[in-house]
Amino acid sequence: MTLIKRVGKALAVIVVVLAVGGFTGHQYVNHVEKQRPVVTLAKYPKKVLFFYRDDCPDCQAIFHRIYWHNVISHNIILINMNQPKNRHYIQQYQLTSVPTLIHGKQRYAGTKQSQIKRIVGD
Repeated sequence: MTLIKRVGKALAVIVVVLAVGGFTGHQYVNHVEKQRPVVTLAKYPKKVLFFYRDDCPDCQAIFHRIYWHNVISHNIILINMNQPKNRHYIQQYQLTSVPTLIHGKQRYAGTKQSQIKRIVGD
């Protein structure tokens, strides 16, 4: 087999592996987004709070970026407001819309990447 054919086959295998891995990762994050655990925030005093709804298009638009940032930094608590037992946070944090990020006194509601980055960090 010529070198070009071997390199071509190796590249094809790499592309297939990356495509399957990317699809699997995407599906897993979608699964995490749909989970509705009850969250107790007293356990996480210095974390970034990410309030979202799994049926919210704006929340879905930024969820993957927030999730993967958290995989690396471990500084974000995901709070699905579709969980009825999490809804008491609406009053506690004076939430008026989702997605909303809160870190200490910093707060942002929306999808603008520069503002999200300001709250969650690099």
